Amino acid sequence: MGKIVRALSADGSVLCSAIDSTDIANEIFRLHNTAPVATAALGRLASAGSIMGAMLKSEDDRLTLRMNGNGPAGNIIVTADYMGNVKCYADNVNVDLPLKPNGKLDVSGYVGTDGFLGVIKDLGLKEPYATQVPIVSGEIAEDITSYYAISEQIPTVCALGVLVDRDLTVKCAGGFLIQLVPPINEKAIDVIENNIKTMQSVTELMSQGKTPDKIALMGLAGLGGEVLDSWECKYYCNCSRERTAQILLSLGRDELKKLADEPEDTEVCCHFCNKRYRFTPDELKRLLISGDGNNAEK
Repeated sequence: MGKIVRALSADGSVLCSAIDSTDIANEIFRLHNTAPVATAALGRLASAGSIMGAMLKSEDDRLTLRMNGNGPAGNIIVTADYMGNVKCYADNVNVDLPLKPNGKLDVSGYVGTDGFLGVIKDLGLKEPYATQVPIVSGEIAEDITSYYAISEQIPTVCALGVLVDRDLTVKCAGGFLIQLVPPINEKAIDVIENNIKTMQSVTELMSQGKTPDKIALMGLAGLGGEVLDSWECKYYCNCSRERTAQILLSLGRDELKKLADEPEDTEVCCHFCNKRYRFTPDELKRLLISGDGNNAEK
């Protein structure tokens, strides 16, 4: 299980959310058999998505992050619910890139820097709220910071990290998001900037045993920060045979009839968890009949 912690400054002007997403990143590696640089990229974006999803208000609200920097990763998709539970995938998870000169995984080389970060919030309205901003670095944390500055005009600091072990599993993963709450306390900006300068990287802090609680309070040092709440989150895919059947119906009657007329079974694979659902021709024909019945009712 992952863990999200939220802490607030004494005057209520600064909120810091922190996450331990080690288990989530390891589940990404297990499900998608990711190469190290893909593990790092997906782990970072999933950590950000989890924190951002936890800012949603309603149980039915959903957040989707999509990055495409025209790098070898292709599209990277993360979906989160209001509890910070996430699922994700990338078009190409088997890319093997050389390390950067500093010995770090080349996440920006994997993601690419010529593209966009899209944020979609499904808040139960007629249309989802969707926006996108140019990618500024491909390192993901800076891109999340840029999104908040451009699209939501909220002064934000984001830090993310994934440390991949020698056996390719994740040793630790996490991140934090610091945001100023209107009306902006200008004095708090200087304090936060100093805190960020003195803090080590997320993975260094976690390797030293720092919990999300401690990291959140470190981000608010000098501002009288207190932990508001905390809860568990996880990698969670809500796919099912019933949902998959609805996807098949959405293909349209003609396309579904073509599949039903084939002698072989039709297999549908979920991108998020790689679970496979198999439908026989007879099952597809029954699906066609049920679909016609639903259309008749309408």
